[in-house]
Amino acid sequence: MTFLMAAAAGLICANIYYAQPLAGPIAASIGLPAEATGLIVTLTQIGYGLGLLFIVPLGDLVENRRLIITMLAIVTLALLAAAISSTPSPFLAASLMIGLGSVAVQMIVPFAASLAPEESRGRVVGNVVSGLMLGIMLARPVSSFIAEFSSWHAVFYVSAAVMVVLGFVLAIKLPTRRPETSLNYLSLLGSMASLVITQPVLRRRAAYQFGQFASFSLFWTVTPLLLAGPAFGLSQAGIALFALAGVAGAIASPIAGRLADRDLSRPATALGIVALVVGYLITHIAPEGSMLALGLLTLAAILIDFGVSTTLVISQRAIYGLSASLRSRLNGLFMAAFFVGGALGSAIGAWAYATGGWSLASSIGIALPIAAFLYFLTEKRRAA
Repeated sequence: MTFLMAAAAGLICANIYYAQPLAGPIAASIGLPAEATGLIVTLTQIGYGLGLLFIVPLGDLVENRRLIITMLAIVTLALLAAAISSTPSPFLAASLMIGLGSVAVQMIVPFAASLAPEESRGRVVGNVVSGLMLGIMLARPVSSFIAEFSSWHAVFYVSAAVMVVLGFVLAIKLPTRRPETSLNYLSLLGSMASLVITQPVLRRRAAYQFGQFASFSLFWTVTPLLLAGPAFGLSQAGIALFALAGVAGAIASPIAGRLADRDLSRPATALGIVALVVGYLITHIAPEGSMLALGLLTLAAILIDFGVSTTLVISQRAIYGLSASLRSRLNGLFMAAFFVGGALGSAIGAWAYATGGWSLASSIGIALPIAAFLYFLTEKRRAA
């Protein structure tokens, strides 16, 4: 069951990122103006953000298996709509709905936590999150490879077919889970504001992850531009191979889960944050464009992915331990902060690289985890 939920998390989450390396070819194909190309990614992110705040909390109200299957049906239809689109408006509408439907992944992770006993919850969450992180990291190179040998339409057709198979498997294999709550939907949404106020662990963990995922997104937005530039001159296939190297960082998730179960969340959090700082620092050791610089950039990708994966698992393990009846709402709020940080990091990264190259972009990238670490130092030793 853990393997199934980890695979489902990765396959669903990947839908959010398939279009990122293909935005240029897609825009040219559907007649979207070059200056509006960013809408392809932005609308998917907006849909995902809306889903986190308004759909994911339903996990505390509606039977979970039925809710997950419903969202998979939505994302499947949206993927098919994107695949057959030939003009901007239908494709952009489909992009919004792909993001909205993909929040099913944030129903699966707390579902897994609810099924796991307390003593092994960190390990289970870590294994499922490793699937999620693999989905994030593999989506870009996979879509690049498919598009290179076929077309961008094929990427969406293939993913839609995968979602259909996954939906049938989850409908058969997932147990039912009926939340116990007396709240209606509007009261459920209203309670989320009070959770931010009354749950310091949620606020702290959301802040750590905001800074880290902003730095992570900045790195993965800027490095393809850097690698395709005159210093390195890599092809699309070369950039895809570079992205594959970062997948090694996903091994952090199951390790972090086991550390959390052994009450080692505090040192693991510090390790995760520091890994990002070290990752950025080593990219400045060798001259830009050299083979050593490329090797160090690859090592930096692994360290940055490792650090984000580590703290994500530790943080989710901490917030899931607050209350079983609040898990979906807590996860929605936590992941909303995670997502906003990522969107901000992508936007700042593109601007910084265009303005001051890798020097400025990496300076901002390293400042974000440093800020998170300084905040971490204020954490009381018994805090989660």
